[in-house]
Amino acid sequence: MLDTLPQILLLLISAVLAVALFRALRLPAMLAYFAVGVILGPHTFELLPNTEGAREFAEFGIVFLMFSIGLEFSLPQLYAMRKKVLGLGGAQVILTLAIVMTIAKLAGLHWSSAFVIGAALAMSSTAIVSKILAERVDLNSRHGRLSIGVLLFQDIAVVPVLVLIPALGLASSNLGGVLGMAFLKAAAMLLFLFTVGKWLINPWFNLVASQRSRELFVMNVLMITLLLAFATKLAGLSYALGAFIAGMLISETKFRYQVESDISPFRDILLGLFFISIGMLLDVGKIAQNLGWVLLILLAFVLLKALIVALVVRFVKYETGVAIRTGVILAQAGEFSFVILALGVEQKLVGGQALQIILAASLLSMVIAPFLIQYNGRIARKLVQSYNRNSDKVVEKIDEMGKHLHDHVIICGYGRSGQYLGRFLSEEKIPYVALDIDPSRVLEAAAAGENVMFGDAARRVVLEAAGGARAKALVISYADNRAAMKILHIVQENYPQLPVIVRTVDDSNMDILQEAGAAEVVPEILEGSLMLASHALMLMGVPLNRVVKRIRLFREERYKLFKGYFHGISDAEDEALEKQQVRLHSVVISAGSYAIGRRLIDMQLESFEVEVKSIRRPNSNGSVPTAESLLAEGDVIVLLGQPIGLTNAQNALLTGRLATK
Repeated sequence: MLDTLPQILLLLISAVLAVALFRALRLPAMLAYFAVGVILGPHTFELLPNTEGAREFAEFGIVFLMFSIGLEFSLPQLYAMRKKVLGLGGAQVILTLAIVMTIAKLAGLHWSSAFVIGAALAMSSTAIVSKILAERVDLNSRHGRLSIGVLLFQDIAVVPVLVLIPALGLASSNLGGVLGMAFLKAAAMLLFLFTVGKWLINPWFNLVASQRSRELFVMNVLMITLLLAFATKLAGLSYALGAFIAGMLISETKFRYQVESDISPFRDILLGLFFISIGMLLDVGKIAQNLGWVLLILLAFVLLKALIVALVVRFVKYETGVAIRTGVILAQAGEFSFVILALGVEQKLVGGQALQIILAASLLSMVIAPFLIQYNGRIARKLVQSYNRNSDKVVEKIDEMGKHLHDHVIICGYGRSGQYLGRFLSEEKIPYVALDIDPSRVLEAAAAGENVMFGDAARRVVLEAAGGARAKALVISYADNRAAMKILHIVQENYPQLPVIVRTVDDSNMDILQEAGAAEVVPEILEGSLMLASHALMLMGVPLNRVVKRIRLFREERYKLFKGYFHGISDAEDEALEKQQVRLHSVVISAGSYAIGRRLIDMQLESFEVEVKSIRRPNSNGSVPTAESLLAEGDVIVLLGQPIGLTNAQNALLTGRLATK
């Protein structure tokens, strides 16, 4: 223990510092683990031993990676996307595997080594692609859906590869027999587990969960995962295949999400250890000697994979621009590339100089992937002029609708929240135009006669075409803070007078969004909690008017637009209190008003016993008033006071005359 403790501490400190640095640089944590393995490994500073025990322990990382993939594997999703998954994904994997195997064979490698390298390079990074597409709000775009479909097939394709590689390691002269036996074992195990196993897993998990012990529940998940991994290993297959099957079995139970939550700490830590062990395989000296080959392989690999994906997408009748964007998004190696290479090393199918070059090129492809994916649209527009023209057609269609609208609302995102808002606006006869990047949703809603257009609201030209300069308000209806910040930046830069309302999941980013220019931020959780509280109070017998007042007071504390109390007809409950009740009142400074061009101090509004709470202009959230604030046409003066004082103050602002008491 005393001998290993310094190494464990060194590993933990290095991993923490490296992951923190890479997170700050917006790079995947996986690359940080690689860096730790390279720096501390036997080929650099030799601070970590590359022992057999360490490598076997790192295999648990693969086990939990495959378990997580199995847990997230969805047969209904697979069926819904079957054309994209089986058609595009299958074609991409088979073509990439065949072409890379041919090139590797021509380069003098044994065909089994060529298969391992081809299978590794056929994979792309699910973690990098899905994360960046989600951040860019591109998951529902055409290139986003195509990319996810291909990635889903790659996840499926890993399973036969994990069956084949151990079989290739054992094969001698009777290759066909060994491969046939391996697939027969895998098929028999899958059949057994998905008939008998599926029948047993639900009652067993119910029994364990009924004990109400989280410790027991987690141990049970670990037991099932490792038991199935061990069973597949005994059958001459791989640990990873058993873990994948365990994940698929548990995904069919109602405990799927609880399992995913409980297992994530083990998975992430062990997966980090696995990637450190892969980094330890990299020989920096050999890579430096073969740097030219590494860069050449990197360039050829990225271009070849992008081209294969683009051709496959183009073959199924998608336009060239979409095909290129999908190709650029998937033109990198992935997490499974290293799983496959590690299994190939274990079975002694690949090694030496070829392994070093492929490992280095794969790693570099993942380093540059975030930058390529970020600019996939620009690359497509540079390469294909027709894609520019198609983008222009989208903008022209939006412009055709937007140019007829004045004092309208622009709704960014037409999901459930956007559609409910659209219906409310329609009932109030308020014009609106909605923008969404989900083509199927746009087609269905437009066919139903709703004012929705296909377009990315985070593009300046799209907002301009939607009539941003003439709109009265803009609402961001999807809860994505990154996308909201992009839209807010464009609005503040081009339409500073346009108020923006933003929807968020919770209130953690309210201040940031308001500082970026949001007139109001509406958190879903907060509003859901208010509705829950109001229903609970009413069920407990609290009068409706008291419930409404309590909810209103809470909103006044959280929302700028609800600050104070704006009086309405429904609040005239007590005539005796009516005349003394302090309330808020908004006065719009219209053309010809007396206050135009005068300072706030000149109006002497304090003589009416009213307080100026804010001066709201179309381009701001509500500025804090000062004595020197100059009043202008279009200003909204928010006053706080008693009714008679408010009436006098309004008359003074609009006509310069006092009302009679």
